[in-house]
Amino acid sequence: MALRLDIITLFPEIFFGPFAASIVKRAREKKLVEINVIDLRDFTTDKHRSVDDRPYGGGPGMIMTPEPIIKAVESVRTSESKVLLMAPQGEVFKQKTASELQSESHLIFICGHYEGIDDRVRQAVVDRVFSIGDYVLSNGNLAAMIISDAIIRLLPGALGCQQSAESESFCEEGLLEYPQFTRPEVFKGMAVPEVLLSGNHKKIEEWRKEQSLVLTKQRRPDLLKET
Repeated sequence: MALRLDIITLFPEIFFGPFAASIVKRAREKKLVEINVIDLRDFTTDKHRSVDDRPYGGGPGMIMTPEPIIKAVESVRTSESKVLLMAPQGEVFKQKTASELQSESHLIFICGHYEGIDDRVRQAVVDRVFSIGDYVLSNGNLAAMIISDAIIRLLPGALGCQQSAESESFCEEGLLEYPQFTRPEVFKGMAVPEVLLSGNHKKIEEWRKEQSLVLTKQRRPDLLKET
């Protein structure tokens, strides 16, 4: 059965390009994933199709009101659905989370905008809140795209070679992926490491593990603290 993604947003058109190319496109063509983009304004009740209002307690900007969002969620939610809210206050999305979520049958994404979402949405319908990093975006649409892509590419059959997903950064013992090389053997005076030309698979595997550890120590030492 295909994974179903329902994405609730104020800007449906943003998703048309990214979801119509590359791995996501092929996964959709293979019926591995079904993606539905839902226009939040379809669930408003006033003639202006309003989705926001001033925050109680004062402060800058506008806050998204709860009623349209909850109506949109309830229009597609089933007993098997997991509702995900994109917000800077959420847990940081990681590769292991993508692995967990790719086994679900139905994911509903809520993309925030303005200064945030009325917290009663989280209390009423949200299962998990995700951030993609310690920075703030204009809205939750890009975060939803990134998380969707990370999940979809892990679906069995989505990649040409499933082993590719298993050996990537953050997968093998939580380390960064080792350096990769292809032809030509020498390029602008830079040669491919001799061990990769040796045909000795044991030595190649040892070299790759060593390089993964070296790169992780240099670029992401925080990952070593987590293991």
